[in-house]
Amino acid sequence: MNMPIRIHADQVPSLVRHAAEPERGTHWCQMHAGAPEFYHPCFSPRLLRDLKRVQEEIRHEVASSPAGLQHLVLTSESDVFNLGGDLSLFARLIRTGNRAALLDYARLCVEVAYNFHRLCEDRVHSIAVIEGDALGGGFEAALCCHTIIAEEGTGMGFPEVLFDLFPGMGAYTFLTRRVSAVQAERMMLDARVYPVEELAAMGIVDMVVPKGEGRLAAQALIKRHGRMRNALQALNTIRHACNPVRLDELLEITTEWVDAALRLDDRALRTMERLIRAQQRRAAAPGTQPAASTVLG
Repeated sequence: MNMPIRIHADQVPSLVRHAAEPERGTHWCQMHAGAPEFYHPCFSPRLLRDLKRVQEEIRHEVASSPAGLQHLVLTSESDVFNLGGDLSLFARLIRTGNRAALLDYARLCVEVAYNFHRLCEDRVHSIAVIEGDALGGGFEAALCCHTIIAEEGTGMGFPEVLFDLFPGMGAYTFLTRRVSAVQAERMMLDARVYPVEELAAMGIVDMVVPKGEGRLAAQALIKRHGRMRNALQALNTIRHACNPVRLDELLEITTEWVDAALRLDDRALRTMERLIRAQQRRAAAPGTQPAASTVLG
């Protein structure tokens, strides 16, 4: 008789690849690493837990290093940066009224975003490299980094209003540190997927580079930063002192997001489920990256 094989959590391959370059003081954090076939590149609970674990590893490594400012580069091994929240999970928890589980997920998202922004007490400068579309929570993840480098032809936006919800895992907090509150609210409610060139003109994206050159641009930026480590570390501290990002603020906002999600009616949930199917069709066709408007159904 064959006995079932129990797989422990530490035996499941991580969806995040962490590669350290100590000589350059750089940590590369690549989402969606070693993903299975038909993988949906969103912020699943598994990806979030893997990101949080890697953040703790980096925190430990930086704390034990005598070097000054270091860098964390957040990238993706998928053909998109990230499609955002785990909509399949959302729909299931909303339909069953499971507020506790939805709140646990939302808080995990916020903790990961906050850690990227405040990693290691200002001794790490975070860089998001956008090589494919960043939607919803994917856009939020980019915004929580100090520097955003995006490749030409990619887009970023918040689709949540299509199913009568708002981006609640840091969008308002981080976006209003780059544009006015009026502009931030407009972007959170218009469901547009903005070309990165337009976002650069608005001051949201820091650098736009040719396709395929995002990581090279990050390496060049890190090299330039090597000549002003002390100044950048001090600037990070000053930025936080003048306009702090508070974890309690993020948690309060995401709690409101949970309550708003639980108020969604059947029509909104059906729209969410159509979006899920569109994203799943996209995942079943690897090597293609349709226009974001197509992904959004």
